[in-house]
Amino acid sequence: MAMNNKICVQQQDFDLASEYHNLTINNPDDGAVVTFVGLVRDFNQDGKITGLFLEHYPAMTIKALTSIVQQAREKWTLGRITIIHRVGQLNPTDQIVFVGVTSQHRQAAYQANEFIMDYLKTRAPFWKKETSKQGDSWVEAKQTDREKADRWQ
Repeated sequence: MAMNNKICVQQQDFDLASEYHNLTINNPDDGAVVTFVGLVRDFNQDGKITGLFLEHYPAMTIKALTSIVQQAREKWTLGRITIIHRVGQLNPTDQIVFVGVTSQHRQAAYQANEFIMDYLKTRAPFWKKETSKQGDSWVEAKQTDREKADRWQ
């Protein structure tokens, strides 16, 4: 059901209402829509940050995101799936990621959305560099994120 997947890695922002509309238009089979939007925070464990820069290798990233969607479809019966992940320079409060999942029932949509986010945090090849008054530093995956992703295996 590749036509029911939308995977984008882009610099430009996205419109939440448009993405919701795309998940629901002409989709009478699905009774549940779960969406998640991640925002850039202005802090990390070490203090305040002023920006975040994301790099990626496009072919590797799309392949990894496609694999994550396929794994979600193997675990749950799903309708439409949208993943939008932004790259480039982002500032606090900017939208960084959108995950939208539809299914016939809410439990599958909730779980699949959470699964996709957990896997995006730990298995998608994005390199993140935070900017603060102390300078720039690369962000590593957190142990808590790895533990959340591991529970789906």
